[in-house]
Order: sequence, then C-alpha cells, then structure tokens
Amino acid sequence: MAVYRGTIELQSRDHKPHFHNVTDKVKEIVKESSIKNGIVVVYSHHTTCSVITQECSHDLTYYGREYLQQDLINIMEKLIPTCQHEGQYLHPGPKHIEFALSIPGEVAKGSLNTDAHLRSCIFGRSETIVLVDGELSLGDFGFIYFIDWDQVRERKRVCEVQIIGE
Repeated sequence: MAVYRGTIELQSRDHKPHFHNVTDKVKEIVKESSIKNGIVVVYSHHTTCSVITQECSHDLTYYGREYLQQDLINIMEKLIPTCQHEGQYLHPGPKHIEFALSIPGEVAKGSLNTDAHLRSCIFGRSETIVLVDGELSLGDFGFIYFIDWDQVRERKRVCEVQIIGE
C-alpha cells in the first residue's frame, strides 16, 4: 500500500462565500501519485471551509457563481445568516476575542465569522472519493469544490489531498 500527499493553494476573494473548483488539480495530484486503486481524501484544515462533491451548474450569476452554488448560498443565508454584528451569535465571546487579539495582526472583527464555522459543520471539511484504475469515481457530472464560507476577510487557503492505495 502507498500513501501520497499533495496540496492546492487557493485565494478567497470578494468577501463572499467562494467556491473553488479543485477537480482538475486533484486529478493532477492523483496522476503524480501513480496510485491506481484506493481512496482520495480531499480535506480542509480550515474550520470555516468545506469540501463537497457536486454537479457543475454551467450557468453563472453576474458575480460568476454557478446557479447551484448561488442556490446553496441562498439556502444557507436563510438557515445560518451571515454574522453582521457582535452579539448576533454567542460566539465569539470575550475570552475568544481576547485570544484573537493576542495574535499579531488580528483584529476583533476577524472573529465575527460564526456563520462560516456553523456552515462548515453542516457540510463537513472533507470528501473521500474512490479511485479506480487511476480515475476518480465522480460519476458523469461530479466535480470537487472547496468552499470558503468566511466573508470577513480575503486570505490564502490550503486544500489537502491524501491518496491511499496501490
């Protein structure tokens, strides 16, 4: 059995939830690994991000989001509204704000991302995909998306890929 690890660097933008289609980059990492059969785990260690598999919607909004992605954002806004002010959610409390401010360059506003944490809890932070004969088993229309739910600030993200197999 072999294990191979790769990473994909991403940049969030627009201060809105951002969907990164990482399918082709994951396929490149699979090819580099030379592993033909096993599993591929696509993971985010960021607690305000998710990884999902979903169909590509093709049609785009004026902001460049696929319709299915915008539908998902609209539903999440109803279930877990974007944090607009302190006190809207219990988190962050005073101890967490104190901790955040102890980090150089951090501002208290950066902790007002409770909605992103809750959304990532619902969708999860990883997907496991079966690898058969060197191909990801995504079906005819499957794509892999890394979602950055955090709308407080733009920043670099890392998508991790771990392949286990033969």
